[in-house]
Amino acid sequence: QEKISYGNEKIAFYGKHQAGISTPMQKNIYFVVLDLHTTDRDKIIQLFKDWTDYSAKLVEGELVKKDGQNTLLPPSDTGETVGLNPHRLTLTFGVSASFLKKMNLENKRPQVFRDLPPFPKEQLREKYIGGDIVIQACADDEQVAFHAIRNLIRKGRNAVILRWSQSGFAAIGDRMETPRNLFGFKDGTANPTKEQDFDRIIWADSKDWMENGSYMAVRRIQMFLETWDRTSLEEQENTFGRYKESGAPFGKKNEFDEVDLSLLPDDSHVRLAKEVDKPLLRRSYSYSDGIDEKTGQFDTGLLFISFQKDPDNFVKVQTNLGATDKMNEYITHIGSGI
Repeated sequence: QEKISYGNEKIAFYGKHQAGISTPMQKNIYFVVLDLHTTDRDKIIQLFKDWTDYSAKLVEGELVKKDGQNTLLPPSDTGETVGLNPHRLTLTFGVSASFLKKMNLENKRPQVFRDLPPFPKEQLREKYIGGDIVIQACADDEQVAFHAIRNLIRKGRNAVILRWSQSGFAAIGDRMETPRNLFGFKDGTANPTKEQDFDRIIWADSKDWMENGSYMAVRRIQMFLETWDRTSLEEQENTFGRYKESGAPFGKKNEFDEVDLSLLPDDSHVRLAKEVDKPLLRRSYSYSDGIDEKTGQFDTGLLFISFQKDPDNFVKVQTNLGATDKMNEYITHIGSGI
């Protein structure tokens, strides 16, 4: 793909699939999980219609609504992106199994769509689990992503309440390069990149309302940088099963060389993830939220997001990682959702 100047491409809101899934990653995310404030069917239908109208304008870099003549009313758009281009903004919406239950749509729940089971070693915190609706705003500009979420929430304040949110960033220089996480390793090397792979891995092909949609697995993963930074390079590389600088799997030269599982330590992250043979699309972002009051150390981590046609694919990978992954010495899963 030829290089394009950042921000000028328009990514359509409408299409066969939602944008923000197979779209090449943007530099920033603002991610929000919402609870229903009402289960009035008409109100929620209207909310999604309003969000659709707003979103189509936001991704074009337009105001969500033009103001009338009355200056005694608050402006319709909060205004902090006036003069900015949309910076490849995408808005991706999802609902959880609890949304279907609360809205009395249990009979519409696909059989594969269940809450995630407990996983070994996770320490989930009440505030980072549950929720009914998710909105993912990604853009190459932090302010554009936040502005979009802010205006959507403002429009829905009579119908939804905020449960948890997370802003994040990805170190994307050349868009064809795999971004590195806060441990300094490339994250998402094994991702599919071709349309036929997306059909095989991401897009649901069930003959119901989920057709051409996808299941999003979310994990908020705390990363203990101080511990990691005291770990030898050899041990860091053994933890992943890849060389840090090149991203190549052990015994190989280049990042995208075929992985030979026999050359990787038994408890390495890549080996445990790969041996399940359930490919996913990873679309994860790092976060840094100041200082952890309890430890006096950085409150940092990964907002892990993956898309797959069947949630069970994620469950099988995470279960295999859970018990023996060497990475568990340096991370804790504290948030979860599907």
